[in-house]
Amino acid sequence: MTTRLAVFDCDGTLVDGQGAVVSAMAMAFAEVRLAPPDPHQVRRMVGLSLPQAVMRLAPGADGDQVREAVAAYKAAFRAARAAGTLAEPLFPGMADLLADLASAGWTLAVATGKSDAGLAHCLAGHGIAGHFASLQTADRHPSKPHPAMLEAALAETGADPAAAVMIGDTAYDMAMATSIGVRAIGVAWGYHEAAELTAAGADYVARDAADLREYLLA
Repeated sequence: MTTRLAVFDCDGTLVDGQGAVVSAMAMAFAEVRLAPPDPHQVRRMVGLSLPQAVMRLAPGADGDQVREAVAAYKAAFRAARAAGTLAEPLFPGMADLLADLASAGWTLAVATGKSDAGLAHCLAGHGIAGHFASLQTADRHPSKPHPAMLEAALAETGADPAAAVMIGDTAYDMAMATSIGVRAIGVAWGYHEAAELTAAGADYVARDAADLREYLLA
């Protein structure tokens, strides 16, 4: 039986973590005495690995500053989690969508720029960790749009690229998918505009979770 694999991005696709991301990045830049990053540009960097995001936001930073900013960002997230103030709500309809896909026989996975710890905390907090057969993060792979995360998810689940979809909110997700023959599906509620997703190779851009469900289960 062919394995149908749906790989989800996390931030901007499953959960709305933009407030937490913008706040943590501002704190990290202040910690290492870099100029405050533009919040709009921070949101556009979501999906990249942390070092890549920092280097794009502060192109004049040296290697030490980048490493220190990454460490400070992670520390800010850990502190928010410990204090119970980290807000990463699920987008409307996502919990039901995941349950419906699993019931319909889809295998589910995540490919994200989050860390292992950050992803585990996020999924467990929403009670959805059990849906996913493969979890791929920036801790073990190059930054998107390099396809390593997606290739690992395919290998772990035994899925063929032709029977898989990558669901994400950024052009990085779309480029990652199309580079290895996986169907790219964009979502319109995340960090990049629908036109950008289409230009990067999206076969379809879903308006909301109900639209995505209809497209996948048609």
